[in-house]
Amino acid sequence: MKFVLAAYGSRGDVEPCAAVARELRCRGHDVVIAVPPDKLALAESAGLAAVAYGPDSREQLDKATDFVRHMQHPISALPQLMERVTNIWTEKGETLAALAAGADLLIAGMNEQRLAAIVAERFGIPLAALHFFPAERLELGWLQSHATSAAEGAQRQALGLPAEAGPSTRPTLEIQAYDELCVPELAKQWAAPAYRRPFVGSLTLGLPSDVDDEVLSWIVGGTPPIYFGFGSTPVSSPDETVAVISAACERLGERALICSGPNDFTHIPPAAHVKIVQAVNHAAVFPACRAIAHHGGAGTTAAGMRAGVPMLILWLWLDQPMWAEAVDALGVGLGRAFSASTLDSLVADLRCVLDPRYLRRAREVAPQMTESTQSVARAADLLEDAARTARPD
Repeated sequence: MKFVLAAYGSRGDVEPCAAVARELRCRGHDVVIAVPPDKLALAESAGLAAVAYGPDSREQLDKATDFVRHMQHPISALPQLMERVTNIWTEKGETLAALAAGADLLIAGMNEQRLAAIVAERFGIPLAALHFFPAERLELGWLQSHATSAAEGAQRQALGLPAEAGPSTRPTLEIQAYDELCVPELAKQWAAPAYRRPFVGSLTLGLPSDVDDEVLSWIVGGTPPIYFGFGSTPVSSPDETVAVISAACERLGERALICSGPNDFTHIPPAAHVKIVQAVNHAAVFPACRAIAHHGGAGTTAAGMRAGVPMLILWLWLDQPMWAEAVDALGVGLGRAFSASTLDSLVADLRCVLDPRYLRRAREVAPQMTESTQSVARAADLLEDAARTARPD
C-alpha cells in the first residue's frame, strides 16, 4: 500500500510522523513523508523518502515571533498575515497534492490536518491524523484562526471544492499519540465506540546522538545530574539562562546537563559542575539523571515519564501547560510558567522534585507508560487497518 504523510513544525511535530513512516516502510509499504526543508536530514536519517514541504520551520517560527512582537494594530495587520498564510498553504497544498496521487491513505500531523483534509477531499483519498495532545485543548488566537480560515477557503476555491467541507472530510482515524493515563477524563469519554480516537502512546524514532557516549561517560564520572532542555524553543537570553541554571544547581550541590537544542550556547564557558551539549537521546540519557527540567513538550514529557525520573516543567505555550498539569496530577513532577521562574523559584522547585517521594511515584508510573516500540507498532497497525477498510479491494 502507499502511505503519504504530511508533517510540519518543530522536531516534536515531525518525529512522531517519521517514526510511524519508518515502521510502515519496514513493513514493506510505499511510504513518502513531506517535512520542512530543515527537517529533511532528520527524516532521511531514519531511512525515509522525504520531500521538502513549505518553508524552513525555524525561519517560519522566527518570522512569526517577530510579526507578533512588532504588531501594533492587529486588525490592520490582518491582510498581511492572511496573505502570508495563504501563500504558504498554496505552496504546501501543491506539494502534498502531487505526492498524494494514488495513495491508499493520507496521514497528517495535527498541524496539517486541515490542509490535508482538503487534498484528501479533492482526490478522494481517506485521511488519518496523528494527534500529539488533545486538539480540543489548543485554542488559536482570533488573528491566527481568521487567517487560517481564509487560507482554507482560498485553497478550497482553487481546487473547485464547495466552500464548506462536509462530514465525510473528517479523518476516519485520529490516533492519540500520547498515553491515556495523562488525560483520564478524555480517555473515559473517548472509550465509546462512536469515537475513533485510540491512544497508542508517544511516538519516537529513538535515534542516537553523536554525544550520547560522551555524556554517559561524564555522568558516570560524578553524581547523576539534573537535565535541562528547551526542545525547539528559542531562548532569548542564553547567557542569563545558563547562569541561572548553573547558580541554582550550585546552591543545591547538583550537576547540570544542559541541552541547547537549536540555540547557540557555544560561546558560554560552563562551570565545572555543568556540561552543555546540543542534544542527546532521551531514552539513553534520562534514566541516568536525577531529575529533568524542560519546556513541557509532549515527547520530552513522555520520555521523562518512561524513564521513571521526576521532572519540572517550565512551560511557555500551546500544549505545554497541559503536560505540566498532567505530571502534577500524577505526582511525578511540578509545573511553572517559564515567565514566572526566577533563580529562587528554580532552586525551590528543584529541591521539591528531588524529594524521594517524587522519585518513588515516577518509578511507579513508568511501567504504566506504553513502551516506545509498542506505540509505533500499534499506530502502524491502526493505519494499515484504516487503509484496508477504506479501500477493501
